Amino acid sequence: MRQLREQRPDGARSLRLRRSARVRREQAALAGAASAAVATVAATPPQADPTAGAFFDVDNTLIRGASIYYFARGLAARSMFGPRDLARIAWGQVYFRLRGAENSEHIDAARQAALAFVAGHKVADIVSLSEEIFDETMADRVWEGARELAQGHLRAGQRVWLVTATPVELASVISQRLGLTGALGTVAESADGVYTGRLVGGLLHGPAKPAAIAALASREGLDLTRCSAYSDSVNDLPMLLMVGHPHAVNPDSDLRAEARRRGWPVHDFRTGRRAAMIALPAAGAAGAVAGGVAAGVALRRRRADPRPLQLRQALEHQRRPVG
Repeated sequence: MRQLREQRPDGARSLRLRRSARVRREQAALAGAASAAVATVAATPPQADPTAGAFFDVDNTLIRGASIYYFARGLAARSMFGPRDLARIAWGQVYFRLRGAENSEHIDAARQAALAFVAGHKVADIVSLSEEIFDETMADRVWEGARELAQGHLRAGQRVWLVTATPVELASVISQRLGLTGALGTVAESADGVYTGRLVGGLLHGPAKPAAIAALASREGLDLTRCSAYSDSVNDLPMLLMVGHPHAVNPDSDLRAEARRRGWPVHDFRTGRRAAMIALPAAGAAGAVAGGVAAGVALRRRRADPRPLQLRQALEHQRRPVG
């Protein structure tokens, strides 16, 4: 009996871990489905190659540093929150980069703090600010070499999407400014054109990225064996492994080693400094705050579909007019 009692705590803990893992998988799937559902095709290349495409991470892959930090800094400059909040975001990203890993508790805490900030703000305001802030603070941080990689796919008639934990509205602005096809990003819920302070599924981060790509590929008729993916972080290894042509761009040490082991192309557009020290605040913890400033999206067409009820209900809020 005593042995049985001693085994019970381990059994209970194992059950909690399995339940937690299942919840994370469900949230990742929902976040991916939501991101793919709101992705629009903004540009179609000439002489289209409809079954091939490319997927680019944003932070430290296309843009030096973390796009969400520059966005937050632009909001702080407009007095939408204080310098202490901005400093907390900056330190959080530096901390995660120096630790070399992301802690789910820290990510959740940062996300909840930021969600409290966006709740009640109008979607239209954040969309407009995204355009202003990109032009002011991000346009000159785009890696020209990475931009050229994306343009090469477009010239070949392939479509190019961004895939990022950054808010889908900001991701869409970056995509439009670079002349790309579209963007997959974190989707925040809105009702009557105003943030509710909740995410649809969660951050587009980790396993949510492959879920979003798979959903988009199914919708757009893409053959993933003919597709390419680009990232700087080993955290995106699941995304890189799901395509036929993975690439490492400005890679962290772990991804560089993985790329060498697997024979993947490595593109490094940095000069003078090692990856871990460049462009701070770096992108390592962009996911920690991306959900907090993620913009809610209005779906432009209503159609019957087999998506999960939770996803359909959450996205239904997005269809309501602003005002």
